[in-house]
Amino acid sequence: FPFRLFPLREHGMNWRARPLTCQEIQAFRKSKEVMDRFIRAYKLMLGFYGINLVNEETGELERAENWRERFENLNRFSHNNLRITRILKCLGEMGYEAYQVHLVKFFLTETLVEETLPNVKRSALDYFLFTVRSKEKRRELVHYAWQHFKPQSSFVWGPRDKLQKYR
Repeated sequence: FPFRLFPLREHGMNWRARPLTCQEIQAFRKSKEVMDRFIRAYKLMLGFYGINLVNEETGELERAENWRERFENLNRFSHNNLRITRILKCLGEMGYEAYQVHLVKFFLTETLVEETLPNVKRSALDYFLFTVRSKEKRRELVHYAWQHFKPQSSFVWGPRDKLQKYR
């Protein structure tokens, strides 16, 4: 069977790769070797996107030295956004919810605050945000996005009245 680097319980673009089962996910999560390989693959993809994993415990990220050149690639080729969505979903499946939060916040910061990835902004808001499994963390990220979105009056990813009261 063909396999994926970041497998999910849903079909992707490769019609020959079958979706994961819950039993397979549990087996992966119990295997130190599989999880070590998973983190190596994650670091590899982050490097491709111009991002470094600073802390394996927390999932904290920073720009890599080559970020300008890699961000140019991210801005130019939107197919990367599908891969990033897939990686985010897989992080959730594999128990790395904290990694999801850091990766989404990284993209929200780069798109809304630093404005270095204008062509990723839509995917960050429409897709990346909503892969985060933790409802509380997802709310925090939506609030963060709202705080930095311009103009705030055009923000459609959460109810304005709740966003204004959010603590």
